[in-house]
Formats: sequence, structure tokens, C-alpha cells
Amino acid sequence: MSASDTHRTIEAVFRIEAPKLIAGLARVTRDVGRAEELAQDALVAALQQWPGEGVPRNPGAWLMQAARHRALDGLRRDKMLKRKHEEIGRDLDEEADPIAEIEEALDDEVGDDLLRLIFTACHPVLAVEARLALTLRLIGGLTTEEIARAFLVPEPTMAQRLVRAKKALAEAKVPYEVPHGPELAERLGSVLEVVYLIFNEGYAATAGEDWVRPGLCQEAMRLGRILAGLAPQEPEVHGLVALMELQASRLRARIGQDGQPVLLLDQNRALWDHLLINHGLKALETARGLAPSPGSYVLQAELAACHARARKAEDTDWARIAALYGALGALTPSPVIELNRAVAVAMAEGPAAGLVLVDALASAPALKNYHLLPSVRADLLGKLGRHGEAQAEFIRAAGMTRNQREQALLLARAEKAGVAGKGGSIGPKSGSHFSGESDA
Repeated sequence: MSASDTHRTIEAVFRIEAPKLIAGLARVTRDVGRAEELAQDALVAALQQWPGEGVPRNPGAWLMQAARHRALDGLRRDKMLKRKHEEIGRDLDEEADPIAEIEEALDDEVGDDLLRLIFTACHPVLAVEARLALTLRLIGGLTTEEIARAFLVPEPTMAQRLVRAKKALAEAKVPYEVPHGPELAERLGSVLEVVYLIFNEGYAATAGEDWVRPGLCQEAMRLGRILAGLAPQEPEVHGLVALMELQASRLRARIGQDGQPVLLLDQNRALWDHLLINHGLKALETARGLAPSPGSYVLQAELAACHARARKAEDTDWARIAALYGALGALTPSPVIELNRAVAVAMAEGPAAGLVLVDALASAPALKNYHLLPSVRADLLGKLGRHGEAQAEFIRAAGMTRNQREQALLLARAEKAGVAGKGGSIGPKSGSHFSGESDA
């Protein structure tokens, strides 16, 4: 393996292992900022040693061991300084040994450190935006640039926000634990939002070469199931579990043999995971039984269930989907929800009806850099025979996304639209790039 191949491997391994590494270190340091620094130190050590020694059999354990040694070295230095500056005559050897305590803690089974880390990052001492950004950084493994793009703010602004968030948690001495009672209910909504953001980053990666990151989806579903055990009477928890399981049931069908994305209406539904679908529908039934009126996650799970129940793409009940998006938009108004509703209306009533709704969203500030707006518009223009305009919109959408697989897909569709505009054949029509992919 060449040095460049090794470096790419290290970066991929670290992206997978970093959340668990930070969570485990935060458990013993009680400082998420320090835990992230130690994880980065372990990455530097790997970059120095693995090219010459080779990638270890268990890279996650190697990284934890490297971070552990760094943590112990720091603790020993702190203890030595304390000894030098303390002008007391007691024997430190008779005191409880903090080094032994941290060694014991680091050797303990990790348990649900990721869940504790999420609740810590979602503490009310932080603003909502800071909670989401910090958890995406620590748990989702996104770079500062990727998070800034997701929040539509400059990268330096997001970097400062992350630094302030970690500092605020340290200064407030936020306990590293899963809360109970009223405090659990108070922080649950923010935690659910963060868990779903993690799932979405796995389901449709913001950037990079991968269209999906199944490991993040699996972790988010695991955390969701734990939350359902912690708060069994909360319908939105069960709604989120249902939503994630129903969406995850399509993961195998979302990638073709060549690694390229396969859109919802083109997917081989025989590849859908029917065990996950059954689990999701059962969780949705539980949520319905607990909710006098459905909340956001229950409504989104209802949307996902419409697709899960359709044996063939043409069996999809698009009129119900459009109605559900109307209810969701009334509950939580959002231009993204309206964009989804426009897609459903286009599928139910025709592309002209959908295009009217999409064009009405063109000036929405939140969608200014949202690549799925021109992508949806391009699809509808193509169906209306306006191929030149469709090609331009697909190219514009491709320039907005950071995901390489998605960019390639959009450019390929732009090329097909160009061929169609010249009177060529482009083969069978594909469904909208957007329809269903954010759970339409």
C-alpha cells in the first residue's frame, strides 16, 4: 500500500472511529473539547506510524490506546505541577491516585458513551444551533466546513461557534450523563433532532465520495431504540425510530453495482429490507397509539410508510403524500417541506402543477444554496419538454452539491437533458432526483 493509500485509509478509519473515540475519552476527561484534542492527537500518531508499520488489525483500539497514553501523560504532568506548587507536608502517595482512576475508567466497557455524549452536547446551556453543530462535529464526524454549509453560515463563524460551545460546556461543568425525570423530557426534543441529523448524514452524505454512510444510519437507529427504552410513553421517540427504520430499509437499493446512486422510483424494491419495514410499521403503530395528534416525526414516518407499502413505484399514493406534507408544513413551516410537497403534487397532478409550487419557492432565503431546488425544477422542466432549461438547472444543482456521487448523477442528467433537447433519445424517464429521497 502506497503512502497516499495509507493516508486515505487512515482518514476513512478516523471518520468512522472518531465519534466513539471522543465519546469514550469524554467519559473519563469530562471535557468534550479535551476529548476531541486527544482524538486528534491519536490521528496525528496514526499518520506518523501507520505508513511505515501498516494499518493495525483493530485500528479503533489502536487509536483509543494512543489517545489513552496521551491522556495519562497529560494527567501525570498536571499531577507533577500540582506536587511542586503545593506547599503542604502531606504524602500524596496516600491520596487516591487519579492516574489509576483514569486507567481503570479507560479500561472499562464503553457502554452507551455516544448517548451520554449527545445529551451532554444537547445541554440547555447551549443555544439550539450550537447543540446541533457540536453533535454533528463530535458524533456525525462532519468537518467544520460541512457543518457551516449545512447551516448556511461562513466557515469561520461556525468554527467560532464550535469553540464557544465546547468552552461553555467546560465552564458550566455539565455532567457527562443521561438525565432522568423532567430534565430528560426537557432535552429530549433537541436530542431527537440531533439523532435524526446523524441518520440523515448517513442516508445522504453531505460531502465526500460516498452517497450513503450506513454506519451512521445504524448508530442513529441504535440510539433511537435506546431513547425509546428511556422514554417509552413519548410518541415522537417511537415516530423517529419508525421513520429511520423505514428509510433505512431502502439503503441496499439506493446504490447500484457501479456505486452510483439509484433514485427512489428506479429502485429494485425486492432489495428493500422487509424486516426493517415491519419493525418500522410496528413502531409507527406504537407512536399512533400514544399520540392524540401526530407530531413531526410521526407524520414523517407516515410519509415513509406510504413508500414502504407500495409494492411498485406506480402504486405510491402521491395524493396522500401531498396531504401529509401539507399537515407537516402546517405543524412546522419550512420551505424544504414545501419543496417536498411540490414534488408530491407533481407526481399526483402533473409536472405543471408542481412547477408552479417550486417557482414560488425560488426566492426563499433558506433555499438559496440548496441544490435540491434546481434539481427538482430541472426534473419538472424536463417532463414538460423544456429540456434546455432543465439542462441548465441540473448543471446549477451539480455546482451546489459537495457529494461527488450526487454531482456525477446530476451532470449525467444534464447531459441527457441536452441530448433530449436536440431531439435525441434518453431512454426511460427517471423519477425526480428529489422525490422520496428526503422521505417524500
